[in-house]
Amino acid sequence: MTQTSTMDVSYPGDREILITRTVEAPRHLVYRAWTTPGLVRKWWAGRRGEMTVVKMDVREGGAWRYVMAASGGFEVAFHGTYREIVPNERIVHTEVMETAGVGPDSEEGAVVNTVTFSDADGGATLVSIRTDAGSKEVRDMIAQSGMEGGVREQFELIEALAQALE
Repeated sequence: MTQTSTMDVSYPGDREILITRTVEAPRHLVYRAWTTPGLVRKWWAGRRGEMTVVKMDVREGGAWRYVMAASGGFEVAFHGTYREIVPNERIVHTEVMETAGVGPDSEEGAVVNTVTFSDADGGATLVSIRTDAGSKEVRDMIAQSGMEGGVREQFELIEALAQALE
C-alpha cells in the first residue's frame, strides 16, 4: 500500500472540529494501533517528542493518561475517560490537557472526542475524529495550537504501524 492519503480538517459547528483521514490499512489493525499502549507510545507524540507515560484502560468508564517529553524541552500531559467503546468501530472519550491546577483526575475543561473507524475502498480505513470543544473559544484555541500538524504526523505513523501489523 502507498501513503497517498490526505487529512481534512473542518469546523462543522461553533464548538466542533472534524478531522478525517483514510488510512491505508485494515480497520481492525488501525483500531489496534489506536488502543494498544505499546503502539500508542510509537505514534501519539508524532515527531515532536517522546512518550514517557502511556496508561490506558480501554473500556467504558476506564481512564487513560499520556505524557510526552516534547522536543522543545517541556512536558505535556493529557488524560481522560472512555465513555463508549465499540471495538473496531467507535471510541468516545474525554480529553483534558493538564495545566497548572488541573490534575490527572480532573475532568474540568474536558473536550469530548468521538473517533470512528469505517471501511474504505481497497481495504483501507476512514478515521473520523469529531471534537466537541464545549465552546467556540476552546475550539479556536485548539485549532490555533498547531494541532493540525501534529495530527498529520500521528496519522502518518499510525498508517505505517498498522501496515506493519499485517
